[in-house]
Amino acid sequence: MPQLTPLLAPLWFAQLFTGAKSFVDNPLIGSPRLNALGLHATRVRAAHAMTARRRAKLAAPVEAADRAAFDRDGVVEIRDFLPAPTFQALREQLFAYRGPAREMVQGDTITRRLAMDPAARRALPAFERFSRDARWAALARYVAGFDIEPLLYIQSILPQRHSAPPDPQVRFHADTFYPAMKAWLFLEDVPLETGPFAYVKGSHKLTPARLAWEKQRSLSARDGDCRLSARGSLRIDTSELAALELPQPTVFAVPANTLVIADTFGFHARTQASLPATRVEIWAYGRRNPFRPFRGWDVLSLPGIAERRVPLRWWLGDKAEKLMPQPWRPVGLKGPTDD
Repeated sequence: MPQLTPLLAPLWFAQLFTGAKSFVDNPLIGSPRLNALGLHATRVRAAHAMTARRRAKLAAPVEAADRAAFDRDGVVEIRDFLPAPTFQALREQLFAYRGPAREMVQGDTITRRLAMDPAARRALPAFERFSRDARWAALARYVAGFDIEPLLYIQSILPQRHSAPPDPQVRFHADTFYPAMKAWLFLEDVPLETGPFAYVKGSHKLTPARLAWEKQRSLSARDGDCRLSARGSLRIDTSELAALELPQPTVFAVPANTLVIADTFGFHARTQASLPATRVEIWAYGRRNPFRPFRGWDVLSLPGIAERRVPLRWWLGDKAEKLMPQPWRPVGLKGPTDD
């Protein structure tokens, strides 16, 4: 754990007003004494209050049924999202595409990502039908709580590829202490044996019980035995859900051409795959500083910049390798279904 020094104290204090979440990298965020006094709980309350105000201003373009489902559950499932001819064209183009890929290994699972950069978009003209879809754009922005263009990837999940402990993503968790958006457009059917996405419906709501759980976990997360919880992605066992007045998880074993979009403050996980498999999807991610009051004015969403953000993030990560290890390793040219 970093030691509190006069030199770094102003930086650590400033991070309290950002999305910084690691209990081990910032002695203020991880302080049991400050969190017992309510620091973490205050950050959680403030972030959710600001998100609620931004979402209220982003609600009008969202279809009423989508907004009602999200507000109730924290996750929306839309089957047959793209017109059948568009979806078939997208599948054919995407499965034939090969591009610069990155992979991360967690336990027995490989996650592969290819950036939806300008080269990929030229090779996948059918993708534009999805990226410009008004229903998708409105819902993605509402869930994220910002009028931003999400990061977009071609993602492949390859479970049971190593003789190793289970993928840590099969433990239910919240990504961070504030609302954020992730979405999946599944390019193939997702049967139970391949490890579908699962979500605890209603767990995106900041209830008194959830706030008390957040405060309690903040007292011990820094020194606990779970590395990902210590870094701010708090894990929860399904046996704890009833005490928070939450249901058991819903598993999204869905057909191809299903869009699932979720607030990842809600508890979610991959389920355990029972066999080696390859799951291919368009994966989207939207997150900004939760304490930012404005929903728009995002220079990173401008055309010409938005589609280049992923390669830039990877390049910056490579340059900063000595200071911060880069989990996403370049693996050369690959396609989504390469084994």
